[in-house]
Amino acid sequence: MIIDLRSDTLTKPTPQMLEAMMSAQVGDDVYGEDPTVKALEAKAAALFDKEAALFCTSGTMTNQIAIKCFTNPLEEVICDEGAHVYYYEGGGIAFNSAASTRTIQGERGIFTAKQVLANINKTDIHQPKSSLVVIENTANRGGGKCWELSEMQTIAEVCKEKGLHLHLDGARVFNAIVAKGYSAKDIGSCFDGISICLSKGLGAPVGSVLLGTQSFIEKARRIRKVMGGGWRQAGYLAAAGIYALDNHIERIAEDHRRAKELEKYLTGCDFVQSVMPVETNIVIFELKHEISETTFIEKMKENGILCASTGKQHIRFVTHLDFTEAMLQKLEYTLNFLDV
Repeated sequence: MIIDLRSDTLTKPTPQMLEAMMSAQVGDDVYGEDPTVKALEAKAAALFDKEAALFCTSGTMTNQIAIKCFTNPLEEVICDEGAHVYYYEGGGIAFNSAASTRTIQGERGIFTAKQVLANINKTDIHQPKSSLVVIENTANRGGGKCWELSEMQTIAEVCKEKGLHLHLDGARVFNAIVAKGYSAKDIGSCFDGISICLSKGLGAPVGSVLLGTQSFIEKARRIRKVMGGGWRQAGYLAAAGIYALDNHIERIAEDHRRAKELEKYLTGCDFVQSVMPVETNIVIFELKHEISETTFIEKMKENGILCASTGKQHIRFVTHLDFTEAMLQKLEYTLNFLDV
């Protein structure tokens, strides 16, 4: 048995999800004729109280389309220094949008409205125009830390006052919703654009959805086409997304519970220097200085457990739909006897 904790993107569809996929009605989405894609887009938009939505292949695509929609060349995007749009999307902001990036040093990926204000450029031909703020909830490199609703609302007010757009990279937003208890509509009211991922905590095999106004989504659809993102009988995948939204949100609490148990267990391991406080399904811990992350990952692999590194001496576990109670027990047993 292989236990894969590298990411929550590694789940397989459940039998019930596969059944929904196999029975989906489909058409050509480029022609706007796939009824299941339309149903997914309508469901996702309604969930966050947005006018329209666009089904895409990945969160990177939805984020990059949104940035392209909300900026012009020679403008600037404000985000955290560890934000996915800056750290993990291959320089896409520069390549796709010819925009620059102003990074904020937040606390585990969370920054304040005061910091946003301090990083908005004045009107000056020597500086790019600040035009977009991106929030990532939960913060991946921050160990799955969640934003408080009040801080998102305050930043939204600042953006509105200063004429900036506000986009949510909600790759794990349902983890935040489950952990913090606010609603999708609460979040929807803060943002001009929202990207939600179906293939992380929700367990769909592929896909993200971009949400916003009707005019924003019309523009986004054109950009998706230019990026090569138009697809045909995508309803088979959209059906998985619908099933996930209907059945897999509340169960995310189980992932959080197992992650908290791992946090507690790791705190007692003699090879662990520290564990980042766990809020959702991401567990990041620091190894003691004499143990390299490469050695640790290899030792775990020898024991049938896959994990990843977020940097020097740092290891990440991500709990998910396919990580069971039996796997948790095996992982704890392995950690107890690990020879590093």
